[in-house]
Amino acid sequence: MRSNRLKEMCQRQEAAVNAWLSIPSSYCAEVMGHQGFDAVTIDLQHGMIGFEQAIGMFQALSATPVLPLARVSRNDPALVMQLLDAGAYGIICPMISSVEEARSLVSACRYPPVGTRSFGPARGLLYGGPDYFQGANDEILVLAMIETRQGLDALDAILAVEGLDGIFVGPNDLALALGKTPKSEPDDQDVRQAIAHICERTRAHGKIPGIFCSTGEAAAQRIAEGFLLVTPGNDVGLLSQAAHRAVQVAKGTQPSKQGAGSGY
Repeated sequence: MRSNRLKEMCQRQEAAVNAWLSIPSSYCAEVMGHQGFDAVTIDLQHGMIGFEQAIGMFQALSATPVLPLARVSRNDPALVMQLLDAGAYGIICPMISSVEEARSLVSACRYPPVGTRSFGPARGLLYGGPDYFQGANDEILVLAMIETRQGLDALDAILAVEGLDGIFVGPNDLALALGKTPKSEPDDQDVRQAIAHICERTRAHGKIPGIFCSTGEAAAQRIAEGFLLVTPGNDVGLLSQAAHRAVQVAKGTQPSKQGAGSGY
């Protein structure tokens, strides 16, 4: 089976940079896959992407060097299994707030006897290789998003769930859960402390800490703080930022500062 080089990078304590796709376009996916990212996440939660569109995007990504990931819209085993069968090599799941929810997520990503994933890998077999079934339980990446107060309170118990590979922070929903206002980059002390706590505890459990960032500079700072998987904005934000700057430069006006995307 094709190896999961994102897992390998993190095992070497080498930080990985992940692209984030919200635009339902295989062409956009193909372009982003050639920009030097280590992984690309297709976002089916807040992105404008359906399952049929995601298949074409996975096909486009398979011709590039990146590892294909997907964020599901919710912790639904049927959705998780469908995206894995379509070729996702990792699942990011939002709103994991308890041990039971984390176990359900992991179980949907693992074949028996360690999980309950139904057999029918389809494109997963084409992308992963003929021995996909034999290697999938070891290679598929499973990341739980901690973005609720309940999830924050249960963090260590969630991290102890066998088969969970790491935690991905959604700063905006985490801010909302703490009664704060979402911002491109959190500046509230409570939110910043919560993010630092998640990173520290995730590393203490020997797992992968990941986070959504607004810019490349913010992502570099998160790597310096210990995060091993960073996302420097999404496609919509990066496109908007580049277009805005080009227009302002063409008009001879001073480009205003814009972030590269919301902190999903």
